[in-house]
Amino acid sequence: MRRAKHRRGGRSPAPVLLAAPVPLAAIVLLAALVASAPAWADAAPGAAACSGCHGPAALSSAIPSLDGHAADEIVAQMHAFRSGERKATVMDRIARGFSEEETRAIAEWLAKPEAARHAQP
Repeated sequence: MRRAKHRRGGRSPAPVLLAAPVPLAAIVLLAALVASAPAWADAAPGAAACSGCHGPAALSSAIPSLDGHAADEIVAQMHAFRSGERKATVMDRIARGFSEEETRAIAEWLAKPEAARHAQP
């Protein structure tokens, strides 16, 4: 039986862990969410959860954007999700998780222009 010849004085090379390839889109999304964390720190309680799907600036292409909608319109949509009038894969359950007061506070915060949402007092 022959022994394999190893480099560096006969030692076996150190094991190498290969990471699964991470799609570039996932890296970009993660970077955007991390970068937006301080911006959402001053959000109405519960509003930061919106950024997971609707994007860090409440803008999205795959999921409807929340940017530019009036607070009453956002509240009405949340009611429609909550009642089942508007069909959804997850928004119906998300909407049921907020009280009426929380829904109103989130809607009013999201209805502000982007610059005003994160303006420092």
